[in-house]
Amino acid sequence: MVNEGTKKGSLLAFLPLILFVFLFIGSGIIANDFTKMPLNVAVLIASAVALLMNRKESFGKKVDVFMKNAGHPNIILMAVIFILAGAFSAVAKGMGAVESTVNLGLSLLPANLLMVGLFVIGCFISISMGTSMGTIVALAPIGVGISGETGIPIALAMATVVGGAMFGDNLSMISDTTIAAVRTQHTKMKDKFKVNFWIVLPGALLTMFILGVLTSGAETTLAAEYPYEFVKILPYVAVLIAALSGAHVLVVLVGGTVFAGAIGLVDGSYQMGSLLEVTAEGIMSMEDLAIVAILIGGIVGMIQHNGGIEYLLRVITRKVKTKKGAEFGIAGLVSAADIATANNTIAIIITGPIVKEIADEYDIDPRKSASLLDTFSSCWQGILPYGPQLLIAAGLAAISPISIIAYSFYPILMGICCVIAILIGYPKLKKNV
Repeated sequence: MVNEGTKKGSLLAFLPLILFVFLFIGSGIIANDFTKMPLNVAVLIASAVALLMNRKESFGKKVDVFMKNAGHPNIILMAVIFILAGAFSAVAKGMGAVESTVNLGLSLLPANLLMVGLFVIGCFISISMGTSMGTIVALAPIGVGISGETGIPIALAMATVVGGAMFGDNLSMISDTTIAAVRTQHTKMKDKFKVNFWIVLPGALLTMFILGVLTSGAETTLAAEYPYEFVKILPYVAVLIAALSGAHVLVVLVGGTVFAGAIGLVDGSYQMGSLLEVTAEGIMSMEDLAIVAILIGGIVGMIQHNGGIEYLLRVITRKVKTKKGAEFGIAGLVSAADIATANNTIAIIITGPIVKEIADEYDIDPRKSASLLDTFSSCWQGILPYGPQLLIAAGLAAISPISIIAYSFYPILMGICCVIAILIGYPKLKKNV
C-alpha cells in the first residue's frame, strides 16, 4: 500500500490534460466536426495552462520541468518515428507499393475476409517484433489501400491495424510493456505470457468474428482482375523482415524509405527531384504529430511534477479490502496512469512498485498482477485519441483519431476479458509452477 509519507498529490494537476481532452473532443462533439479544433492548437493551449499553474514555483523552473520531459529520449524518438513513418509511407505509395500490395491481398482473399486477415497479420507481426508503433507503421498504408479499393471505412481499417498491433504489444516477450510488467512483479516472461494469452484470446477471436460480419458485404471497386507488381511489394516485405529480425525501428524506416525510393528510380516512377519532393511531403505530413507528441510529453511531466500521479496512487488504493477489490484497484491504477500519460510503458513503470505491494498484501499471483498491469494499460493505449498509436494511424490515413475509436473492437474486448477474468477468478493458477 501507499506509505504514510507519500505526498497526497493533487487532482488539479490534471487540469491541462482535462482541458486538452475537452478542447479536442468536446468541441468536436458540440460542432459535430472533429476538425474544428486542430490537435496542435488544443495541445498548445493545454501546454500554456500547465506552465501557468503552481504559482509557488518560478516560471523558469516550470519551463525547465516541461522542457526536460518534452525532450525525454523516448518522446524525441517517438517524434522521429512519426516523421520517418511519413517519409516511408509517402515514398512507398508514390512508387505504387500500396496499390500492388492491396491488389495482391484482394487476389488471395475474398473481400469479407480482408479485415480479418489484416488483424491476424497485425497480431503476428506485433507479437514477433514487440512494438505496436512499428506494426502500425508497416500495416497502416496497406490498410489505407485496402479501404480505398473496397467499401470498407478507412477508420475501420485503421482500428483493425491498431487492434492487431496492441495484441502483440501486450503479449510479445520482447515488448517493453511486457518487460516492465514482468520485472516490477518479479515473475517470468513465459509464465506471464501463458496467463495473459488465455485472458485475451476470447477477445481476439470475437474481434475476428465481428470484423468478418461487418465486412461481409464489402464490394471492391475493381472489376475482376487485381494487377500487381511483386517488386513493388518488396519494401513492405523488407520492412517486416527487418522488424521481425530485431532491427531498430529507425533503421527499419530509413532502410525501407531508401529501398522504396530505389525501386521507384529504377522503374521510372521517380526522378531524383520528384523522389526528394515526395520524401519531404511525407515528412511534413507528420510534422504536426511530432509536435503534439513533444508537447504532450511536457504536459505529462508537469502533471507528475505537480502531484497528479501521487493523487492517483492515493485515491485508487485507499479503499482496497478484498483480493478481487485489489485486482480491480490494480486495474484502475494502471488505467488512470495510462490515461494520464498516454504511454503504457511509462504507466507500468510508474505503478509497478505499488502494484507489487498490493499483490503481495492480498496474495495475488505475480503472473496475474503482471498480466493485469500489461493488459489494462494496453487496452487504454489502443483507445486514447491522443495516444501515439491512434495518432500515427490517423496521421497516415489522414483522418481524425476520434473516428477510429468507434471501431476499436479488440482494445475494448481486451479490457472486458480482463474484467471478466477478475470477476470469475480466471485463470486458476497453481503456486510455484
